[in-house]
Amino acid sequence: MKISERTIAALADIICGNNDLSFYRTGPNLIRFFNEIGFNDVYGQGFPSRPSFTEDKIRELNDTGNLVKVFEQHLDPRNFIDLSDYNPESIVSYLNKYLKFDGYEIFKNDDLYKVKDLSGSLVELEVDFGEEKEVNQLFIEEQIKKCNQKIIDGDYSGAITNARSLVEAVLKEIENKLDQDAPDYDGDLIKLYRRVQKLLNLEPSRKDVSDSLKQMLSGLNSIISGLSGVRNKMSDSHVLSYTPSKHHAKLAVNAANTFCDFIFSTLEYQKSKNLI
Repeated sequence: MKISERTIAALADIICGNNDLSFYRTGPNLIRFFNEIGFNDVYGQGFPSRPSFTEDKIRELNDTGNLVKVFEQHLDPRNFIDLSDYNPESIVSYLNKYLKFDGYEIFKNDDLYKVKDLSGSLVELEVDFGEEKEVNQLFIEEQIKKCNQKIIDGDYSGAITNARSLVEAVLKEIENKLDQDAPDYDGDLIKLYRRVQKLLNLEPSRKDVSDSLKQMLSGLNSIISGLSGVRNKMSDSHVLSYTPSKHHAKLAVNAANTFCDFIFSTLEYQKSKNLI
């Protein structure tokens, strides 16, 4: 999710409480707010102005799936239980005037507020592995179930985004486990897979690989290239240039499932044989 500088400024005013629409947050409260999203800051001497701090934090989250946390956390209905002077619907109406120029909209889903793009797809949080998450078949199956549920719900672009994010997360985790000097991920899925290919001894050019297996390994390259490209054209992470259909989403999800299952199985096999 990516928003403009004008939207960042408007959102910062809401988070700080610098207008009549929302409640006031002190410096320590702003620290607490963003630490709940994933930062680890400490309030102390030299703290910048509240608006400047808030805008900088939003910019750090901009163009990531985690930006949606800022909207959802501030609009949590529990924040307004004892605040009769403030109405979250007024905040939503105000922010949506800016968000429509960025291609997004806040809407109410039961008692909670969510963000969707103007194609109707929910903006999802980034798929990521915390320390408590273990890369295993169960985790992959859980993520694929979420993808398939999106297909059932008709959120085809969301299913494609989740499928691509799962592949990305699995590859990042494997690289970090096998290479202590792994470079920071720059968003290039194809380059990431090429590095993991070498770590797992999966290059199609290897002389000890049969021709038929080489063809299948080359097929994995095609899956990565396809998921990398289809995300830009059909997923909910960018303005849609092509609206995906159900069979497109199923292809992306099934391809991601096959890929992740094979890559994880390869990791386990090569570890058991002391090849890596």
